[in-house]
Amino acid sequence: MLRIRLRRTGAKKQPRYRVVVAEARTRRDGAFVDNLGFYNPLTEPATFEIDADKVRLWLSKGASPSDTVVRLLRKVGVIVGEATAKP
Repeated sequence: MLRIRLRRTGAKKQPRYRVVVAEARTRRDGAFVDNLGFYNPLTEPATFEIDADKVRLWLSKGASPSDTVVRLLRKVGVIVGEATAKP
């Protein structure tokens, strides 16, 4: 099962994240299938860049987003409505 989730990058106490498609059983910072964008919570306001077409493609292929990614995608308008994360 594929998940769209955050992959942590950056130094200690300086988190930055990449939004990636990865196998659900892999480690948080392990192997991934595709890179969809990035998220930097430390900037004011937080920076979130995403390739919306790639996200829609992976969602149509059955990838399920994590709760955090669903929240971020709703914020920028990529997901609208009842899309929720699947366990």
